[in-house]
Amino acid sequence: MRVTHILSTVVLTAAAGAVALAQGVPGVKLPASPAGQAAVQVGGTWEKTAEGGQRYRDGKWVVVNYGRPLLRGRKDIFGAGAEYGQQVIDGSAIWRAGANDTTTLTTQVPLILGGKTIEPGVYNVFVDLKPGAWTLVLNTQTRQEKYDPNDKVNLFGAYNYDSTSDVLRAPMTVRTTTESVEQFTIGFVNVTDRAATLTMAWERTVASIDLRVAGGTR
Repeated sequence: MRVTHILSTVVLTAAAGAVALAQGVPGVKLPASPAGQAAVQVGGTWEKTAEGGQRYRDGKWVVVNYGRPLLRGRKDIFGAGAEYGQQVIDGSAIWRAGANDTTTLTTQVPLILGGKTIEPGVYNVFVDLKPGAWTLVLNTQTRQEKYDPNDKVNLFGAYNYDSTSDVLRAPMTVRTTTESVEQFTIGFVNVTDRAATLTMAWERTVASIDLRVAGGTR
């Protein structure tokens, strides 16, 4: 499936869900960990339109799709010491960086993260959690379309995670904040034409990693 088709489908699906909720359609309910999306465009240019406005052209997408769990009164969500991260990985070998389905990163351009380059495509996103030392992991293992407990090979969330499919492992910067983030949030900050910082925030922990476009964007 083409990357552009994947992005179009994701955006339209998310938009339809948001409209349905806003209009109060009977029977529409959010799951315990609603779906979220973080997106940024790089490499494009602004041009004036005939009507006197502006239009962004030829931008390339970098998109993360993930489940957004809430604290719901829980404290110290990541824990400490030998138990650090155990509550969120839920018996898996690694954290899915969210909830429900496997978190994915889709990029239309080659990206450099932690000094390593990934090509355009769709990647599974995980985080190897250690106290004060998170490692971002990108992986190409085949995902399940729907959870099948009898499938012991393909991914769902972080279940069946196989490190032999890892294509990138890069350290993240971890810090604490004074304000508590209720719902796990992935976003892009400090965006320029060819670079951005990917952030993950939950409770009082914020982890980040810089990314930049490799080579040309057009």
